[in-house]
Formats: sequence, C-alpha cells, structure tokens
Amino acid sequence: MTLEDLLTRAKKQDMQSLAALHDQLYPLVYRYVSYRLEDEQAREDITSETFARLVDVLHKRGQSIQDLRAWLIGTAAHLVSDHYRRQYRRPESGLDQHEDLPDRHTPEHAAEQNQARSEVHRALKKLTGDQQHVLALRFSQEFSLEETARLMKKSVNAVKVLQFRALAALRRAMDERGKSQ
Repeated sequence: MTLEDLLTRAKKQDMQSLAALHDQLYPLVYRYVSYRLEDEQAREDITSETFARLVDVLHKRGQSIQDLRAWLIGTAAHLVSDHYRRQYRRPESGLDQHEDLPDRHTPEHAAEQNQARSEVHRALKKLTGDQQHVLALRFSQEFSLEETARLMKKSVNAVKVLQFRALAALRRAMDERGKSQ
C-alpha cells in the first residue's frame, strides 16, 4: 500500500494505517532529527511530537497534507528550531551520556566515535538554521535538490548555493576545532 493510500485511510480513523505510517516513516524523521540534535532524549521527544502533530492534523476537518514526507520533515524542523530557542533562553547542563557499547567495539573506539560525533554536532550548531536544515535534508535524508528546494521553498540554485556555503562553513568550523586541540 502506498503512503498516499495509508494517509487516506488514516484520515478515516483507520488505526492500522496510522500505525503503518508510523512504522514506515519514524526512521526517516528520527534520522533527520538525529542529524540536527545530539541529545538522545530530545531526539526521541521531537520525533514523537512530530507524529502526535500528524495525528492532530488528520483529525481536523479541512486540513490536507500533499506530501507526507515533506510535511513530517518540515514539522520536525520547526520542532528542532523551537528546541534550540528554548535551550537558548534557558540553558541546561545535561548529565554525561552513557551509551551501551556494541560487543564488537572497544570502549576506546566507542569513545573516539562519540567524541567525533560531538565535534560534528558542535560544528553544526555554528551554522545558520537554514544551513543546518539543508545539510540534514541533503545528507541525512538523502533528499534530491528538487525535493529540498520544494521543502525549503527555495529555488534549486539557491539550495545549491546554501549547501555549498554550509559545507564550507562546516569545514571551517571543523578545521578551527582541530587547530584548537
């Protein structure tokens, strides 16, 4: 069954279709949010809130969703932005992250990977919201230039320029981090 068919059935309160939509699209939304956020709990909360908002929209009469994937990613992007705004107003200090280690990795290898991931997230935070968004769409979600342009309401050329500048800024931020260590 296609996403459009599932969406149509979900609008008619078919819980199995809604569950199928969730099962198919949760990894897509989670991957996008993970690309933008480092905090595991915030990732899960925002991904869940995205689907809660989908349910709200489906239950409202007169509301329609043309491109479900784009709607979900757009909603997640707004929630990520809201998260950063709240965090900026009221900074929080998190507890140390203790992740379960896969059997095939040594603690040293896992620590290096976590450090590298943290450095990339810190460098990404230095980018503008649009730059973060375009990189997440293009590389995390593997959206085409056309899909990204449509979702961001920009021309394909504007997306190309934004992506180029975002990658250059990310490279500079990573180089600065390397030099300061």
